[in-house]
Amino acid sequence: MILGAVLAGGMSARFGSDKALAELDGRTLIALAVDALAGWCEHVIVVGRETAPAPTLPDWPRPGMGPLGGLAAALHHALDEGYETVLTCGVDAAYLPDDLLERLSPGPSCLASQPVIGLWPAAAAPELEALLHSDQRHSMLRFAETIGARRVQIASAVPNINTPGDLAAISGPR
Repeated sequence: MILGAVLAGGMSARFGSDKALAELDGRTLIALAVDALAGWCEHVIVVGRETAPAPTLPDWPRPGMGPLGGLAAALHHALDEGYETVLTCGVDAAYLPDDLLERLSPGPSCLASQPVIGLWPAAAAPELEALLHSDQRHSMLRFAETIGARRVQIASAVPNINTPGDLAAISGPR
């Protein structure tokens, strides 16, 4: 079973406002991300915020840990609930390729261009815990290296929305 997790605990500093609530073609980015994962996953959660269009969890072990804090919470939840893997994306993952899950399978793996989009074994929770409690670099790529995740290249770029300009550039018909 696959648990979907939208990692939404960022500060949206470059965006200038709550990026999760920004709209793209009449829908919030967070709703688009939840819907994208729902197509592949038995259940979807949002990590790192209190309100969302799906059940929410706080980052682990505390807020401010970046995407790894969200992933750690999702992996712990997956273990507790009997999920084998977690498919993650950021709150700004409005348009994911239709074949994303096939490209990422088997995990562990992540997109080379955006490692927050990945397929992670729930059993990797202890390794992530150790990384978060260490002095090592706390990044998705460091975690991916630690557990031997494949870095998957895809031809079609997944939009990376960091500023209102990035959002405007992908608005309109697709």
